[in-house]
Amino acid sequence: MALRRRMRGAALREEVVKVEPYLFFNGRADEAIRFYQDKLGARVEMLMRFKESPEPPPPGVDAAALADKVMHASLLVGETRIMASDGCGTGSTSFEGVSLSVQVPSAAEAERLFAALGEGGSVQMPLAPTFFSAGFGMVADRFGVNWMIVVDPAG
Repeated sequence: MALRRRMRGAALREEVVKVEPYLFFNGRADEAIRFYQDKLGARVEMLMRFKESPEPPPPGVDAAALADKVMHASLLVGETRIMASDGCGTGSTSFEGVSLSVQVPSAAEAERLFAALGEGGSVQMPLAPTFFSAGFGMVADRFGVNWMIVVDPAG
């Protein structure tokens, strides 16, 4: 976590820089949000549909087709914010080259999450003990989002 120091008046203030994933589901954001609520206990902080935007869509975009699609959503999974959208595009999603890592306190919780996220998805590396953790595995969920599940080594 990077800290930046900034002077405000006479006080020195530290600001935390955050990196938060933003996932585009190309028409499946509602389904993904419900899935993550059910499987991860995600809480919806905010959800806005394209029809609720105060600005018109960009030129060449069919406003009627996007009206009920998710323009922006913010989900909390534990203490982590994941943002999501249907985007303006169509077609399939691709989450290659990136994984979301979830650290859990126990092997039992790792097994539960691994199985839940894997429903309709595919296992890339079975959940098993490793030299660095009592359990580690990799799975892609039904939307193609890659997840790494790891049991907290300190737990």
